[in-house]
Order: sequence, then C-alpha cells, then structure tokens
Amino acid sequence: MTTGAQDPQKLYQQIARAIATSINDGRYGPGDKLPSERELADDFGVSRPTIRDAMIALEFQGLVEARQGSGVYVNAVAAPGVDDPAEVEVGALELTEARRLFEGEACALSAATVTDENLAHLDQIVGQMARSFAPDEVERLEQEFHLAIARATGNAAIEAGVEDLWTLRLQSPGCVAMLRRARAHGGGDFVEEHRQIIAALRQRDPKAARQAIHVHLAQVIDDLLAVTELDALQQTRQKMAEQRRELARRTEI
Repeated sequence: MTTGAQDPQKLYQQIARAIATSINDGRYGPGDKLPSERELADDFGVSRPTIRDAMIALEFQGLVEARQGSGVYVNAVAAPGVDDPAEVEVGALELTEARRLFEGEACALSAATVTDENLAHLDQIVGQMARSFAPDEVERLEQEFHLAIARATGNAAIEAGVEDLWTLRLQSPGCVAMLRRARAHGGGDFVEEHRQIIAALRQRDPKAARQAIHVHLAQVIDDLLAVTELDALQQTRQKMAEQRRELARRTEI
C-alpha cells in the first residue's frame, strides 16, 4: 500500500480511506485485528503518528476499535451513504485561532456578568480536571468549562456560537488527534491556565479575563506548532532513510 506524494496535512485522511476501502472490500472482516502501527507505517511509508491519526478517524467512523494493550480491531463494514468524517474537517490551528478571537470576547463579557454560583461551578470543573488523566474525560471537562463561561454571559447567541466551535472540533478527527497530541507534549500547565481564567473572572475584570483566555489558547497554538514541527522532522528523517536504502541498493548492483 502506498499513498504517493500527497499533501501531508491530508495524509492521515487518505490512509483512513484506504484502510476503510480494504475493510469494505473484505480484506479485513469484522473482528479481524489490523496490522500493527509499525507495520502500517512501513506499508504506507508514513510516520507512526500519521497512522495514529488515521486510526482515530476510523474510530470516529465506527469502523475500528482500539483495545488497550491488544491492538486495533475491525468493528464493521461502513454502511452505504455514511459520510466520511474527513469531509467534515477543520485544522486544529484554524479552530484554536477562531476560539481565541470568539471566546476571548465571550470571557470578557462574562467577567461583567458572572455570578458566585458560576464561579463555584468553574472551580468544581477545574478540580475534576486536576484529578483526571483519561484524554476523553479531560476534553469533556474542558468543553464543559468553556461552555460554562459562555453561558455565564447570559447571551444565548454567544453560548450557541461557542458550542458550535466545540461541535466543529468534535466532528474533525484530525483536529481532535492533533490537539490531543499537542496536550500530551505541551509545555504549559493546562490546569493552572484554567485557574488563571477563573481568577480573572473572580476579579470581574474584562481585560484580565480576555487576556487569560488568550494566554491559554496561545499556549495551545505553541504546542500545536511544536507537534507540527516534530512531524515534519520525522517525515524528513524517514525520507532520508529511504534515500540511503535506495543508494545502498544501487551500489550493490
């Protein structure tokens, strides 16, 4: 299996489609275990993180199931007419930039309207964040935190706008995968950043609240850029290794 020279930002989507086609064609049936991450990376000629992103996309589609310590197994053949999740796609950097603009203003307004009950709820969410380690649970709590801030504005349109951004994120497997990897390799203090947002809201200071959101999301952007750079380095190393193998093969002729 090879993907050819394609846009690296869309590479995981192409691999997810190729594996989905293999499942639908009967190469892998329900209950079958897929080749290992390393085998698939070698087969497609891509990095292992790219394979992980493709697996996340297939999990969103319901085609496969990742079993801890065992591998990835086929769940079912895709039903006709089911939308490819890769068609509903937004980049993690694009989404974070949009959140920075929109949620920054929502948080500024919330600083003028937030109640003690709102603040107590936010404190509770951050406390749960500090005790949570499962990525799905942390992401659920983060969404709840930011939606609670939007709700505290008392403006249903603002709340709906923030909720739409989070829905867009959840509908984009590549975005979820990149953000999850960025957090795993991030250089910031995720929980403390959210505590600083609450502190600014507690001061009822719109400027400080806006800045606190901006600092948090600027860190997310930095972490995303670091992961993107790491992927580019891995792809370059892999390409150079392939060139070395080819040159070694040719010198043996």
